Amino acid sequence: MDRSAQSSNSLTLTGSVALGTGVMIGAGIFALVGQVAELAGGWMPWAFLAGAVVVAFSSYSYIRYSATNPSSGGIAMQLKAAYGPGVVAGSVSLFMYVSMILAESLLGRTFGTYMLRPFGMQDSDVWVPVLAVLAIAGAALVNLVGNQLGHVSHS
Repeated sequence: MDRSAQSSNSLTLTGSVALGTGVMIGAGIFALVGQVAELAGGWMPWAFLAGAVVVAFSSYSYIRYSATNPSSGGIAMQLKAAYGPGVVAGSVSLFMYVSMILAESLLGRTFGTYMLRPFGMQDSDVWVPVLAVLAIAGAALVNLVGNQLGHVSHS
């Protein structure tokens, strides 16, 4: 690929920051809705509006980047396409995967807490982690089954 084509397909610093911000905000919106409502009080609509503005920029970055460099390989392939194969893309990919694992565990734990709240068991040291693991395992199963069905239907 020539240099001009490569530079037009590169992810800028702003785009990289927007990509990371989108992941954090996506996890945060689900996990922190109750806490935001409690802490922000009457300012809650404004807090969500500010979050929506940031998410709009992040979403726009995802859309533009995906249209410019379509790939089904996930974040690692996007980073490799943006920064080339090497230490930078590999290191950032590894950090992204670790952050996604942490975010997934946070979301699973929040799911467990929210599910147990109507029963007054949201502080359970046993059931919250059990439901978190079941939620993560369920999501993984849906993903695996969906991938298998996709291979069967395209064969």
